[in-house]
Amino acid sequence: MRALLGNRAYRRLFAAQVVALLGSGLATVALGLLAYDLAGARAGAVLGTALTIKMVAYVCVSPLVGAVLDRVPRGVVLVGADLVRCGVVLLLPWVDAIWQIYLLIAVLQAASATFTPTFQSVLPDVIPDEEDYTKALSASQLAVALENIASPVIAAALLLVLKFNLLFVGTAVGFLVSALFVGAATVPRAQRSSRVRFSERLFAGVRMFAAAPRLQAVLALNMVVAGSGAITLVSTVNVVRDLLNATEAQVPLLLAVSGLGSIAAALGAPLLLRRREDRGVLLIGAGTALLALAGALLLSTVPSWPLAMGVWLLIGFAGGLIVVTVNRVLRASSAAADRPALFAAQFSLSHLCWLLTYPLVGWVGAGAGLTTAWALLAGLVLAAGLSARRLWPAGLPEVFRHQHGVDADRAHLVDAEWNGVAWVHSHRVLIDVNHTRWPQSA
Repeated sequence: MRALLGNRAYRRLFAAQVVALLGSGLATVALGLLAYDLAGARAGAVLGTALTIKMVAYVCVSPLVGAVLDRVPRGVVLVGADLVRCGVVLLLPWVDAIWQIYLLIAVLQAASATFTPTFQSVLPDVIPDEEDYTKALSASQLAVALENIASPVIAAALLLVLKFNLLFVGTAVGFLVSALFVGAATVPRAQRSSRVRFSERLFAGVRMFAAAPRLQAVLALNMVVAGSGAITLVSTVNVVRDLLNATEAQVPLLLAVSGLGSIAAALGAPLLLRRREDRGVLLIGAGTALLALAGALLLSTVPSWPLAMGVWLLIGFAGGLIVVTVNRVLRASSAAADRPALFAAQFSLSHLCWLLTYPLVGWVGAGAGLTTAWALLAGLVLAAGLSARRLWPAGLPEVFRHQHGVDADRAHLVDAEWNGVAWVHSHRVLIDVNHTRWPQSA
């Protein structure tokens, strides 16, 4: 970690991430309490709708961002998105109607859908070494996990003396300081894609996901993360207030437990990845998520604080482990010029899964009860985990001998041999302009 912090650009970008996360964490607690203040027992449905709007913005905006990131300065994009988010959260304390929450959330999350995939696409260029990049991913996940603990604890302390609406001010400060750190960093421009037409760049990342087996598995694992994580993000307020009959001050404490699980994942991921391949670590995360859903079903019928803490801990661990490893897979599966499009597609497609699970747990939970909602989530997680295992078979080679037709790019075929029918060579296969589909082994 010391060597990473010696990288000036990474150090400032990491600082920007940390302060923005701290502010966002305060807003997460405040938004849940604001929903409960306006809607009472139906807070889960209101929060589920607000988070659904967030997911729609993420799904729709991020592909557009990925299509233009190789044409515009990424540092300007990051700073602009932070300033927009700062302005929006300053308006949230003044809302007095549910529709106002929905409107501001739409603008806020459109800016976040611009910032996050841009930030993720920058890190591999700032940190080219794979081992250092894994450590950086672990550090980012650790920052997220610590935010899940620090922000709720800070929020709990502030709620003793302040109204929850004032927590949004802390969010605004976080975004402003983040913009200052990004502005002070040297953010490299993305390599220009060889894809000329906007429509080609817009769908390039999605096509990469459709063509590569390991990326198809990532799609299924996105559902695992969304299916388990939706419980903590949507149901925590109702679990604490209605299921466990506790006070609003204890809402941040249960969220902090999920953060402890993420910390364990962030610290353990580099160790696991030294001993196991990415596929094996991802399947461990999927199994942990399924175990957490089983515990949640038990919690819905036999409420207890120890069981709730155990479930939230496992959910945090499973999500953190999968997220760190998935980013490694994305980096290994893309050339530098295609990386912005792939990270933007991952951001969009992963949140498409959240777009399903957020309203499912919010609306079904409010109408039919938590047991029914969580049972549906458990079914989704089980199906997604089994699909990931099948889509990415054990022993799938990354480097293998394959062939190209006579119309292939001559520069790519510099080391290839002509066998009388096609050009044949061996290298690590990536989905790009030379490999629009996963080739068969020759």
